[in-house]
Amino acid sequence: MKKTVKKIVLQTDFGLEDGAVSAMYGVAFSVDSSLGIYNLTHEIPQYNIWEASYRLYQTVNYWPQETVFVSVVDPGVGTERLSVVAKTADNHYIVTPDNGTLTHIHESIGVVEVRQIDESVNRLPNSGESYTFHGRDVYVYTAARLAAGVISFEEVGPICDLNKIVSLPHHQAEVVENKIVGNVAILDGRFGNLWTNISRELLFDYGVKYGDNIEVTISNSYTIFYQNKIQIGQSFAKSHVGDPILFINSLDKLGVAINQGSFAGAHHIQSGDNWKIQIKK
Repeated sequence: MKKTVKKIVLQTDFGLEDGAVSAMYGVAFSVDSSLGIYNLTHEIPQYNIWEASYRLYQTVNYWPQETVFVSVVDPGVGTERLSVVAKTADNHYIVTPDNGTLTHIHESIGVVEVRQIDESVNRLPNSGESYTFHGRDVYVYTAARLAAGVISFEEVGPICDLNKIVSLPHHQAEVVENKIVGNVAILDGRFGNLWTNISRELLFDYGVKYGDNIEVTISNSYTIFYQNKIQIGQSFAKSHVGDPILFINSLDKLGVAINQGSFAGAHHIQSGDNWKIQIKK
């Protein structure tokens, strides 16, 4: 019988310029050299918990059940924030600080149980005086022990109250006064596209159809960064190079782009709950 490789997927804001990510690999392999370790990304903007939360939402469902994710975007390292392991409704595990990183997963997939990491047991030996690299000393060590079957989920530590898990402020897309109001949930950074939280279902229930020209307004607080009509197309091939286009992205959400250009760069737009987008027929 073919052996199943137990999988760990890493996400951080560390980058790859130094040895931090490699050290995490080494700790995991020291627990069990047969583990499969993969990168989600190490290019989360420094301290950007919102983006860490979204990238998990973008990725987790495409991995097999029982994959263990480690997400370390941790501006509160060394404070009283909890270190936890969450079990999702689809039977994945996420090892992370309790700082809002679970926001999108809890909303979209569901978190069924969270346990605080008991560092008296689940901490890299001889690392007790280190308070600045929990990604290495606590998170990946616990993840490796869980993935390898050294500990069960119950042995991670005491159960947490789900109602007290930290959630980032965020608003659902909705129809308000005959307009769809949502947010720019994330940037498709390499290409400069905007990914919104407006679902295809909401958009087409509102009455939009492919080929329509839609009035799009993007703002932050009281400042409008973009306002114009854009056609919604089924693919980029339906527009000319340099033209703006609305499209449905790989998560079945509305995207905003410039064909072979950067919409975000051209209009100085960023992402987060405070970046609002309005759609009007």
